Amino acid sequence: MVELQSKVEYLYNLFFSDRNQKRFQKATLWLSMIGFVFHLLLIYAKKFELFKTPFETGLLDNPISAIYTPFTIILIYEIYLLVVNLPRSFTTSVSKQFEIISLILIRRIFADIPKIDLNAEWFKTSSNVQLIYDVLGVLILYFLIYLFNKERLKLDKKPLSSKIKNFVISKKAVSVVLLSILIMLSFTSAINWAFDLFYNNTSGDINSIFYNEFFSVLILADVFILLLSFQYTERYSQIVRNTGFIICTILIRLSFGVSGLTNVILVISSVLFGLLILSIYNLSEKQNKGS
Repeated sequence: MVELQSKVEYLYNLFFSDRNQKRFQKATLWLSMIGFVFHLLLIYAKKFELFKTPFETGLLDNPISAIYTPFTIILIYEIYLLVVNLPRSFTTSVSKQFEIISLILIRRIFADIPKIDLNAEWFKTSSNVQLIYDVLGVLILYFLIYLFNKERLKLDKKPLSSKIKNFVISKKAVSVVLLSILIMLSFTSAINWAFDLFYNNTSGDINSIFYNEFFSVLILADVFILLLSFQYTERYSQIVRNTGFIICTILIRLSFGVSGLTNVILVISSVLFGLLILSIYNLSEKQNKGS
């Protein structure tokens, strides 16, 4: 058992050490700048008819769409940080999920800007109305995430007992497995997207590529961690809180299956539900301390 724990610690530190996190952060910065410039070059090359694409894509029609590429790379880094924070606490992990879905929404705005028709009646054009939904959605999400993190800071830090140490090691094992699955998912998603684009001239909803599978796997990982937590706590409040956070992830996953206002409502309801769960949990903890 001790040998297995030491191997888990070794693998976790191999992928998620502070040194590697800084390297990944630096690589993200450089790749974001390179990706932005490369995307801009492709847009202007197409504009001056230096090449033609065998498929239709709005991402090569407007220079503003070039922002989509660095945001995609930043999102990959945020997912890496989510996996890093998974062993720390359920609350920190779900906070990172909320940040990721808000960035996905911001990225979608840059992808949809070329579809806007300024000459048409604003509220009668679906692409224009979608922009309003997304902009308002980002503002509401930003505020709700701020409130969620404010509630998160109220949580007491518990002493690291032997039981909690074992639980943390178990979550580190989940992080290592999750990272390997996400790497495989990213490759398969990219291959499937390229195949559909070049051979079928379609890519579906480009904003949901990879993230459908990502949040599905994340739900399973959260459920597994919840089951592991039953060994270390029987407190009703903690079980309800952690189960509520899994519901938040499910709502985010469901949002990728719909579009328009329903998509934004599902995302906002996920963060709002998480905020309410955490607020009620903090109130119950405060009451328990008082009694």
